[in-house]
Amino acid sequence: MSTKIRLKRIGRRNRPFYRVVVMDSRNRRDGAAIEELGWFNPIEADKPYELKEDRILHWLQLGAQPSDALHGLMKRSGLAHRWHLINQGLDEKDIEKEMKKWAMTREETLKNRAAKAEEKAKAAKEKAKEKAKAAAEAPVEEAPAEEPKEEAPAEEPKEEPKEEAPAEEPKEKKPANKDKKPSKKK
Repeated sequence: MSTKIRLKRIGRRNRPFYRVVVMDSRNRRDGAAIEELGWFNPIEADKPYELKEDRILHWLQLGAQPSDALHGLMKRSGLAHRWHLINQGLDEKDIEKEMKKWAMTREETLKNRAAKAEEKAKAAKEKAKEKAKAAAEAPVEEAPAEEPKEEAPAEEPKEEPKEEAPAEEPKEKKPANKDKKPSKKK
């Protein structure tokens, strides 16, 4: 039997919530699971999740294939990196060293992302302020430019009468088909 580790959707309409499960790959998405290995909530801002890492590694060693969505969660938690190191044949001590390095770089990456987001927000605020200033200054500059006009009388061109467009005629209603019964609205 080929097994997959994937997400099983639960929750109500427009409010998804997923369980991480092991199931036969031939089963439908929300079918019967062999074992539940965690959960994932995509609605909340920080997208929290929980994975039973030891059980996921157990199923991966037995040959279960993770889905793409689960692989993304495994990357986020560092489990994908740990699985990669296990496949390379490293012993437990080396794996722990590598995982500490990964955790340090992950923290730096998250800090850099937060800093970039702050800089982007500040730049957007400054740009909005400059745009507002430019909009406030623009009418002030235009007003003095319009004041100095020549007082020499110029001949005004005669206005030609504008032709009015013909009014639209009301559309004719099609005669109702008396053979059909009126449909009931639900």
